[in-house]
Parts: sequence; structure tokens; C-alpha cells
Amino acid sequence: MREFVRPVAAALSIACLAASMTIVSNSDALAQAKQQMAPAQAAPQELPPVKQLALTEKQIQGVLAASKDMDAITEKLPENAQPDAKATAQLEAVAKRNGFASYDDYNNVTDNIGLVIAGFDPVSKKYVGNEAVIKSQIAQVQADKKMSAKDKKDALADLNDALKNPAPAVQNKGNIDLVTKYYDQLAALMGSGDQQ
Repeated sequence: MREFVRPVAAALSIACLAASMTIVSNSDALAQAKQQMAPAQAAPQELPPVKQLALTEKQIQGVLAASKDMDAITEKLPENAQPDAKATAQLEAVAKRNGFASYDDYNNVTDNIGLVIAGFDPVSKKYVGNEAVIKSQIAQVQADKKMSAKDKKDALADLNDALKNPAPAVQNKGNIDLVTKYYDQLAALMGSGDQQ
């Protein structure tokens, strides 16, 4: 799933999602921090809050089923471009074919999944909350001996900004259990498209 498809509400959840999904080692700390930068950069735009909803197993399965077709459509679009009428119609068709009322409905579900995944510790695969994930990333960057001083300073600044503007709390606690059940599939699905 690429950020430009839904640049407003998805930017925060997708960036947090990508940052939370990579299993971090000391050599990956800079990449992790750079992925986390998007929420801090997006904050001044005052993104509208995600419309939180109670997820269903059918919705998660629909996202998993639609992902290959959605990615095939979005990968053909130029970077940071809005989909044209033809691409929008294709995205709508894929969403409806996979049980969603519309492409917006599909995006709202993926935003809700992203809110939950942003709070997962990628190593333990347990929900710890977005703030704890960011604090862990800060500790990893601070401990990284291979990172240059400038890169470390930039990464820490970005992570501290992200800590000041964390993702909203998950309102529907049942979503955590559902995402936990499908975590490996969702992590592979949503993490792979943002790590190119």
C-alpha cells in the first residue's frame, strides 16, 4: 500500500505502521528512524483524525485479500500522485469485490489497522502502545555505534517529534486482539510496500 493513494489520513497510520513493523537491529536503527519521520513531518498539516471503528474479522480478511490487487494498481501510479479516474474506478472495484462498501471504507479499515499496528513491538509481536514503540526506537538509535553523529542527531530529533505527536489511542480494544491474530500477515502486507 503506497502513501500517495490516501495522502491525508493514511500518512500518519502508514508511516507509523512501517516504523513499527521492521524488526530493529542496531544497523537498522537509522532506517527505522527515517520511516518514523513522516508523522512528525505530517503533523503541521493537522491531519484529520482517523474515524475509529470496531474492526471485524471479515474486514481484516478483506484487506488481506484485496492487497495484491490494490498494490498492482497503485504501483503503476507516479510517486506522490493522486489516482486518476480510471485508477480510482479500479480501486473502488477491488474494494467492493472484497466486501467493502467503497474505497473510502477500505481505507478507513486500513487506517484502523494501522493505528493498532503502530503500537506493536515488532520483536515480541505484542501490543505495547505507540509511545512505547517510539521510546524503544529512541533507545536503539542512541545505542547505535555505527550511525554517524549527524544521522543520530537527525533521527533522534525526528523520533522526539513523533513522540510529541503520537498516534491517537486505540478506542476499540477488541481491534488489538484481531490484529494480533493476523499480525504476521498484516506486518508482511503493510510493511513490505513501505520499505522499498
